[in-house]
Amino acid sequence: MKNKETALCFPCSFPLKVMGLNSEAFTTAVHAILRNHLVESGISCTRRLSSGDKYLSLTVTFLAESKDQVDAIYRELNSHEQVLMTL
Repeated sequence: MKNKETALCFPCSFPLKVMGLNSEAFTTAVHAILRNHLVESGISCTRRLSSGDKYLSLTVTFLAESKDQVDAIYRELNSHEQVLMTL
């Protein structure tokens, strides 16, 4: 169903980029937050380090069921101290 507030039709495959310091704490925090909102078997994740290996970018693709679900994930990720930025 197409949401009136967005150009997306749900359910849809949704890519989410999360950036933080290159640490196990960052990766663990992101995966824990995603498990709160998603079925783990439907999540794919790719990792990319910055040129100096200080930062890590995770691109997570999942099946988004609704705008509310996506908004809740963004809110929780952005409120976590390990997360520097989301796109």
